[in-house]
Amino acid sequence: MSKTNPGNYFEDFRLDQELRHPTPRTVTQGDVALYTALYGPRFAVQSADSFAKAIGLKSAPVDDLLAFHVVFGKTVPDVSLNAVANLGYAQCRFLAPVFAGDTLHTVSRVIGLKENSNRKTGVVYVRSIGYRGEQPVLDYVRWVMVRKRDESAVTGEEQVPKLGERVAPEELCIPAGLDCSRYDWQLAGSPHAWEDYQPGEKIDHVDGMTIEEAEHMLATRLYQNTAKVHFDQFRQGQEKLGRRLIYGGHVISLARALSFNGLANACFVAAINGGRHVNPTLAGHTIYAWSEVLEKAELAGRRDLGALRLRTLALKDQPAAGFPDRDEAGKYPDSVVLDLDYWVLMPRRA
Repeated sequence: MSKTNPGNYFEDFRLDQELRHPTPRTVTQGDVALYTALYGPRFAVQSADSFAKAIGLKSAPVDDLLAFHVVFGKTVPDVSLNAVANLGYAQCRFLAPVFAGDTLHTVSRVIGLKENSNRKTGVVYVRSIGYRGEQPVLDYVRWVMVRKRDESAVTGEEQVPKLGERVAPEELCIPAGLDCSRYDWQLAGSPHAWEDYQPGEKIDHVDGMTIEEAEHMLATRLYQNTAKVHFDQFRQGQEKLGRRLIYGGHVISLARALSFNGLANACFVAAINGGRHVNPTLAGHTIYAWSEVLEKAELAGRRDLGALRLRTLALKDQPAAGFPDRDEAGKYPDSVVLDLDYWVLMPRRA
């Protein structure tokens, strides 16, 4: 019996299978520093202990997406080591902020399977929950295309889960102790509050950021994401694109960081309703982003805080001034690489 782990192939998965993922990960200030170096996020709550304490938190939490990537990374050796591509996300809720020093682990359950018609691959749907001890901090669904080991292998029962269009506003979690009545708009870097945004509004985040080969590999290693498509140029050189694919979460973090210019007070990501990586991204591409406000929601019992539902599109090698998007037939231009639908929490002036 081999002592090395070849990873699971599509035919290895079964409906309702539980996967307890190794290894636990303690998030450190070093992780936060490297994350900042890679993406340059500037949101005040996550940047300064003094700012976070002024609004009721014990210290600056780590970036919500850093927590997401760590929880996600734990799942890769069991779920997507032999992936062709990660396809999408849904029903993701950020249940509690994560702080430096917290140790996270992840448990997943297979909730759907669908073999592709080529019989070379299949799509695996999993619900993963990230825990701090016994407290869940993140809960999400993702689906990923995974290779088969043997094209002739008989696979298990098929099922495609029904996923809701969005997380309902009443299901959003607010960090314990948060009090935005003491929010310092000047230090946050923008005067624009929840009241200033309206459904249908589009925001060009203006700035672009070019991805270097070393950066995306450093980032993926930071999350202990071991998917072969991100690292092994020898193997990828024999595939259609001939290049290492950039982890989709790397693009999500870039788009979130770029969104500061226009959404500086979107201080927490509360939920991801859905996300699609619609075109591949490679080193050398320059990422731009724009956002549309889809919906506003008041939060029960809160006069200091509201929720915005946003749709952010990331583009490669095309500035966002013209808001490139799907055509009438629903086809994306080649420049669009990410379409992300999510909720953020934003302070209110009232």
